[in-house]
Amino acid sequence: MIDVIDFKQSVIDVQLTPGLPSYMQALWYDGTGDWKTAYDLIDQLTDQRSAHIHAYLHRKEGDIWNADYWYKRAGKTKSQVSLAEEWEMLVKEYCR
Repeated sequence: MIDVIDFKQSVIDVQLTPGLPSYMQALWYDGTGDWKTAYDLIDQLTDQRSAHIHAYLHRKEGDIWNADYWYKRAGKTKSQVSLAEEWEMLVKEYCR
């Protein structure tokens, strides 16, 4: 797995690290500003990590009802921090 510093640098450099799981690729694309590709990567996945990122992406989109559904599927409570802070928290949580 990639560490947080390397992951964030890959976003800055716009150089996707090969072999990242789909949920990390979704965070990467979102970090580069490509919400649609991020969403397309995560949309059909049902594991808890993917559901958590799916929730964040719906929150970012402004679809709060759908975000709430996916937070529940992920076993998480809806984030109350800014979207940028939530992205950072997701990266830190899943870059292990």
